Amino acid sequence: MDIVCRHGRMLTFVEVKTRTNDERGRPALAVTAAKEQLVLRGARAWLKMLDQTQTISIPRRCDIVEVLLQEGQKPRVTVLEGAFKYRET
Repeated sequence: MDIVCRHGRMLTFVEVKTRTNDERGRPALAVTAAKEQLVLRGARAWLKMLDQTQTISIPRRCDIVEVLLQEGQKPRVTVLEGAFKYRET
């Protein structure tokens, strides 16, 4: 997990994937089921550090941000909101 942020009331856990080309597909394809589990484990650990009474009612989401860096071009950034579901276990 690269970023923890708020989007309105939504608590968002974000995985960022950057590539210099799309020859092997979109950057988000690098987020496998195993990587999702790592992000979720990090999110649960992050929440555990907080006061549970304050965070229990906050809606949560897991996003992926794709960054494509190609020489001579502006970076292309795509946010995939709710790319995978937040699960407690």
